[in-house]
Amino acid sequence: MTIATHPITAKAHTNIALVKYWGKLDTQLIIPQNDSLSMTLDEFYTKTSVQFLPELATDKVIFDGEELSDKDSAKIRTFLNLVRDLAHITYRAKVETKNFVPTAAGLASSASGFAALAGAASRAAGLNLNRRDLSRLARRGSGSATRSIFGGFVAWQQGHDDETSFAYPIDEQPTWDLAVIALVLTAKQKKISSRVGMQLAVETSPFYVEWIKASQADFETVKTAIQNQDFTLLGHTSEQNAMRMHALTLSSDPNFTYFNADSLRAMKMVKDLRLQGIPCYFTMDAGPNLKIICQGADAERIAQHFQAVFGDKQVLITRPGSGISISD
Repeated sequence: MTIATHPITAKAHTNIALVKYWGKLDTQLIIPQNDSLSMTLDEFYTKTSVQFLPELATDKVIFDGEELSDKDSAKIRTFLNLVRDLAHITYRAKVETKNFVPTAAGLASSASGFAALAGAASRAAGLNLNRRDLSRLARRGSGSATRSIFGGFVAWQQGHDDETSFAYPIDEQPTWDLAVIALVLTAKQKKISSRVGMQLAVETSPFYVEWIKASQADFETVKTAIQNQDFTLLGHTSEQNAMRMHALTLSSDPNFTYFNADSLRAMKMVKDLRLQGIPCYFTMDAGPNLKIICQGADAERIAQHFQAVFGDKQVLITRPGSGISISD
C-alpha cells in the first residue's frame, strides 16, 4: 500500500431515491431503518481531488474554489480520519472539490460529494477498495452516498452493522428509455437538514413504524417494476413512497415541511399532465425541488411545459447515469 504522489480525482453522480431512506438505526455507522432504491443521474455530479501530503499540519479543504474553515470542513475531516485509519497513515490531506449540484437543496449533493471523496481519498491513501467496500466507506459520510458508487438503478441493503450495510446494482445500464426532469425551484440551503429531519421523524412521528412496513413493500414493488420495465408501476410507487416520507415531516413534533408554494404547484402540474394522458410522476427528497420521472420520448414536451412556468434554467433533463470513476 503506497500513498499516491499526485492528486487522485474521482467523479461521482448524485442519485434520486425512488424508495426513500428516512431514518437511521445506528446514527454513528449510518445504518438505515429500511432498504432503499435509487436511480443515479448523469447530469448532476461532484468532482473531487485528494492528495495526502507530509508537509501539511492540518487538512486543507477547498470547496468550489474557496477554502473552508475548520468548522465548515469538520464533517470532511472526520471522514478523512476514517480513511487514514483504514490506510494506517497520518498525513493530512489537500482536498479540492467542485459540485455540479445545487448544494443542500434536496438534490442529494451529499451523495455525490461523499461518494467522490470516498473514491479519491481511499485511492490517494493507497487503498484499492472494491465497489462494495467503497460503498460501505461512502456510507459513513452520507447514507445516500453509498448508492452513488453504482450507476443506473441501485439498492441499499439495510444490513445490521458496518460489514453488511452497503449498496449493490439492480440494473446499471437500463435499456428502457427513461428520463428525469429536475425542477430546481430553489438553490437555497434548506432550514432543516436531512439528519435533523430524519431523527425527528424516528423519535416523534406516530406513523413511523407503518412507514417502515410500507417502504419495505415499496422496495419489492419497485424492484419488480425495474425487472419488468413497468413504467407505470415504477412511477406510481415512487410517487407514493415520496409522499409518505413527507407525511412523516408533517406528523413530527415539531412538525415541518420541505414543500414550498412552487413545490405544491409543480405537483399539481404533474397530476394534470397525467389526466391529459401524458404519463409522468414526481418524487422529492429533503428539499423543495421536484424530480419528474417520465419516458424519454415525453421528456422534451414535459420540460417545455414546466419551463413556461418556472423558467428555462430551472428545468433540467437528465437520464440514468454511471457509477463512480477514479482517475490516477
